[in-house]
Amino acid sequence: MSSSLLMEEIDAFTYREMVTNGEKIIIVPVGAIEQHGPHMPVGVDAMLSKALSLSLAEKVNGLVVPGITFGYKSQQRSGGGYHLAGGLFMTGMTLINHVKELVIELASHGNRKIVFCNGHYENYQFMFEGIDEALRLLKMQGIDNMKVLLLSYWDFVDDKTIDKLYPNGFTGWGLEHGGGLETSLMLLLYPEKVDMSKVVKADPASLPNYDILPIQPELTPDSGCLSCAIEASSEKGEILL
Repeated sequence: MSSSLLMEEIDAFTYREMVTNGEKIIIVPVGAIEQHGPHMPVGVDAMLSKALSLSLAEKVNGLVVPGITFGYKSQQRSGGGYHLAGGLFMTGMTLINHVKELVIELASHGNRKIVFCNGHYENYQFMFEGIDEALRLLKMQGIDNMKVLLLSYWDFVDDKTIDKLYPNGFTGWGLEHGGGLETSLMLLLYPEKVDMSKVVKADPASLPNYDILPIQPELTPDSGCLSCAIEASSEKGEILL
């Protein structure tokens, strides 16, 4: 069977040989199923986290394992809100346990280096908790040489790049849902999945700097997007990638 960067495409014997010494870098994409306006599919977060994980694997001779497709609830101030149809979400506890059990399972195979590549803003702290709980349990079992890296890919976009890609001002990652970053990366990596003619032209969403429960739907733009993607392009996607 031919070698692949995707675990699901290799046989179990090849996988065991790959990870036997614990030096293989295992990469776990983590996304979500969430509305991304009328111009992009609901699978954006899962699709981009997998694509970026593959790009990383190519550079570090890593192996991408089947990722976590479902993420934590979309929040109104960073994803439009879980009241909008089109999302399939986990509770925080479910995501914590999913991540914890995945780390423990990968460690049982001999893996000692794991990267979680997050593509859904709301996932981060629950993933952190799951990893931390797993490492505590593994240490009690005598496995104390684990190293787990948790990242959200947009945190690697530096200020110089932000100034170049957002000459009219940057509203912050919280309001980038369905906006320039995700749309540009999708135009580069999955251009057939984007319909720029459906982008809603509007100013960035104006939301309070606190959360209100239950959610007040009228605070979320009708498009579900929190910033406008009209200036997105595959060229910008290339810079971001």
